[in-house]
Amino acid sequence: MAEEPRRRYGGLSAEARRGQRRTRLLEAAMDAISGGEWRTATVDKLCTAAGLNKRYFYESFADLDEVATATVDAIADQVRADTTAALVRTADEPLDRQAWAAVDALVQSLVGDPRRGKILLGGVASTPALHEHRGAVMNGLTAVLVAHARTVHDVELEKDPLAAVAPAFIIGGTADAILAYLDGRADITRDALVTSLATLWLVTGNGAADVARRRLAD
Repeated sequence: MAEEPRRRYGGLSAEARRGQRRTRLLEAAMDAISGGEWRTATVDKLCTAAGLNKRYFYESFADLDEVATATVDAIADQVRADTTAALVRTADEPLDRQAWAAVDALVQSLVGDPRRGKILLGGVASTPALHEHRGAVMNGLTAVLVAHARTVHDVELEKDPLAAVAPAFIIGGTADAILAYLDGRADITRDALVTSLATLWLVTGNGAADVARRRLAD
């Protein structure tokens, strides 16, 4: 006999309702983390902010550390998806256009909702566990940049030390620049931020590749 379908309320399945509750908790966590309130957060406070009964917290998360890391992961997943889509769209275009499209997508993801930028790029205080997880996530995003660089530069360049340093240098500098924009320390327009970052990506990436080529030739 076929399994009886689960009840639907308001046209939504149990899974869909659970997903909505999880999203509300992640939104509440994003507000708390970006607002610098995470060190004093509690399950009760988070549920109150999300407008949910406390029991609904534990259907999705084991503890506060888990919801915090899930928040960072959700932001990183969106950034990764946006930048990857931009690179796919411009795969047949010149490198400068690819760089601009990737930076534009990155900035839009992190500046369009300033909470995302502050949380992912380390612009707010956090617990040691969240800080460590965020570092691991940033390393993963750096790997995306490395993978793309391999498609436009000779793979042999990976043997040069610059191949290990340049991507981290670009990501770190980009993070600081976006935080400066969000904090108001960089008094420029969003378009100027994108154009400047894309230019620096190209200068750094192409310059590192040229140096590595000369070293290989010697």
